[in-house]
Amino acid sequence: MKIFKFIGSHWILACVCVVAVGGGGTYFVYKGRSAEVKYTMATVRRGSITSVVQATGTINALTTVPVGSFISGTVQYVFADYNTHVHAGQVLAQLDPAYYQAQYVTAKGNLDNAKANVQNLEANINSMQATIRSDEANVVKLQADANYTRVNGRRVHDLAVQGIDTKDQDDLAASTLAQANASVAAAQAQVAQANAQLDQAKAQLQQAKAQVEAQQGALDQAETNLRYSTIVSPIDGIVVARSITVGQSVAASLQAPNVFTIAQELKHMQLYAKTDESDTGNIHIGTEVTFQVDAFPNELFHGRVDAIHLNATTVQNVVTYDTVIDFENPDEKLLPGETAYVTIPTGQVDNTIMIPNAALSYTPDLAFADLRQLYTQNKIPRAAYSSHLGGMQVVWERTADGKLQPIAIKAGITDYVNTQMVSGELKEGDQLITFQEGGAKASTGGTNPFGQPGRGGPGGRGGGR
Repeated sequence: MKIFKFIGSHWILACVCVVAVGGGGTYFVYKGRSAEVKYTMATVRRGSITSVVQATGTINALTTVPVGSFISGTVQYVFADYNTHVHAGQVLAQLDPAYYQAQYVTAKGNLDNAKANVQNLEANINSMQATIRSDEANVVKLQADANYTRVNGRRVHDLAVQGIDTKDQDDLAASTLAQANASVAAAQAQVAQANAQLDQAKAQLQQAKAQVEAQQGALDQAETNLRYSTIVSPIDGIVVARSITVGQSVAASLQAPNVFTIAQELKHMQLYAKTDESDTGNIHIGTEVTFQVDAFPNELFHGRVDAIHLNATTVQNVVTYDTVIDFENPDEKLLPGETAYVTIPTGQVDNTIMIPNAALSYTPDLAFADLRQLYTQNKIPRAAYSSHLGGMQVVWERTADGKLQPIAIKAGITDYVNTQMVSGELKEGDQLITFQEGGAKASTGGTNPFGQPGRGGPGGRGGGR
């Protein structure tokens, strides 16, 4: 029993020693880790900052004209291919014109027939007018005869009343007068009938002339269709796309199919850059910009902002606008459709205090309660470490005794490396913390909701913008 008691007491003592040693080891490790905290520092400098907007875009020709086919047909010849330089009016392709030539011939024959009908009706009208004039002259003659017969009958009647002439002569004179009057009436009716026929002939002439106009329109349409069978270039430029081949059928039932695409010129081009809605207010017409393309990664190209299109594009709730940039392409090195990476200056300040953006992104690896205590002790406005309203930011420095101290500043423009200090207590040569490595939390009580531990998030939108 004594042996067991001895062994048991020694075993307990050994366990206590192990725990003590373990606790002491943990303490030294903790102290050791705390001593191993290393800070990366950056120096506050004075200099110039140019803020920029970076975007991607597509290079386009200044003017691109799709050339379509107004009519349907079979491609008979193709005279232009990719990269062919063409002039306005130059023939690009020829559709089989046989069908449209037949339409033209038919329309021309119908027009000639209509014109001949007009000439025939005009001749008939002239003949009818001559006949009417002859009938009117005959009426005048018959009226004169009737007047003479009337006078003569009155004379015979007077003689018969005096007993000089016989009753039979008087009756004959009256009968002759009645016949003369009837002849005049018949001649007048003939003239009236001839005039009615003339009016009818004139109406037919108007209808024939209208038919001539209709046939002229049909001929013009047939001629236009025949002309459209020859596809020509509307502008001077270069062919950048061809979508037809010899023997292909072109159908233009609902809309004109696109058979060629011609870029007006490649020496003066445009770049359409997709810029975020938050950046468009800082982009100004006439601003000089630079851009690069994958085809020439070591070259920097220059252009000028020409316009900002008002037609917004929304992709996955991101709203962008097309910023149009004009640039010269004298050697035609840049081609339509290439992707460009654009840098657009939006602001410039000189001789200003420059804060490294990494310092704006740093937040100590401390519990929330400790951070809040430091913010309160150093009179840091809440906006500086929460909403960043008005450009307020927080940076950190180490005091002479090695403690962390937050400093509130108001940030201005940024070039994505440094940010302008609009107002604050920093001066040239101050050292700011940008990164920490190692260490452990000094106390518990929550996590820091304002930034990532040790590194933090950007102090403000866009790294101080």
